[in-house]
Amino acid sequence: MPSRPLLVIGGAGYIGSHTVLQLLDQHERVIVLDNLVMGHRDALPLDRVTFIQGEMADAAMVDALFAEHQPEAVIHFAAFAYVGESVADPLKYYRNNLAAPVTVLEAMQRHGCRRFILSSTCATYGDPVRVPIDETHPQVPVNPYGASKWMLERILKDCDRAWGLKTVFLRYFNASGCHPDGEIGHDQHPETRLIPLVLLAAQGKTKAITVYGTDYETPDGTCVRDYIHVCDLASAHALALKYLREGGETTAVNLGTGRGFSVKEIIATAEEITGLKIPVIYGERRAGDPAELVADARRAGELLGWTPRHLHPREHIESAWKWMTGPRGGRFEK
Repeated sequence: MPSRPLLVIGGAGYIGSHTVLQLLDQHERVIVLDNLVMGHRDALPLDRVTFIQGEMADAAMVDALFAEHQPEAVIHFAAFAYVGESVADPLKYYRNNLAAPVTVLEAMQRHGCRRFILSSTCATYGDPVRVPIDETHPQVPVNPYGASKWMLERILKDCDRAWGLKTVFLRYFNASGCHPDGEIGHDQHPETRLIPLVLLAAQGKTKAITVYGTDYETPDGTCVRDYIHVCDLASAHALALKYLREGGETTAVNLGTGRGFSVKEIIATAEEITGLKIPVIYGERRAGDPAELVADARRAGELLGWTPRHLHPREHIESAWKWMTGPRGGRFEK
């Protein structure tokens, strides 16, 4: 059993809760700090973690947490992630995604905690100038959400130069899927991810799935994205921790499969899995939607030893459908 615990901020959320399970399966001690604005207490095995409900911007509480528990490393998930909302209310995003983590970093510096794993995003790259996108691609974010993550990456690099903080920036592509046991999954309001929206339409819980744009320069005219299973993301966080424990330097890696699938392909696959006809509304393009976003994630394999196991969205949709039609019906208790 490790002598010092890990602090997982936002660990009751979608990706955070899956990562907590991964860490517990590896016999790590885990403390979860979550304000439950987006997270769910029921997503956690409360008998196996230390759970603290609170705000990472609460300097006194965070300092007391570090003083009492002396965490070895911080894994940070607690960001707002609605692109449209970030454009309409940028200060909300800069306050939560940028200013609040600085409070955590100040506590880390005071208490000698020098390992940090950041849940980052391909949105830091902005509109792609080449596909697939590798880690040397220019970072020119086009919305406050992407900008807030990019700025936090810059702050973390400065902390490395100033006091030796080592960070792995994990730049996700399209997170999807749910835990294979069907007990935890994605429960977000409002829902924005394509696969849950498609499955909600299949269940008749929404009128239809809207496809934004059919005239892109892609094989079927709809946007192409790289879908990465949430359990593969969880394993990448565990491997990033191992990398830092072994003396790894601050670095960035993309997390994706290197394979793109279109919106129409996702809908067709969901119809095959559910056996249901999914109603579709075809709309105009949304501003800022690139035609194609696909990762070059080879560096994650070379540096972390990470290989995604769930390569086809069929597996993602199957696990999401199991969650949405299982005992919890795709929802946690409030």
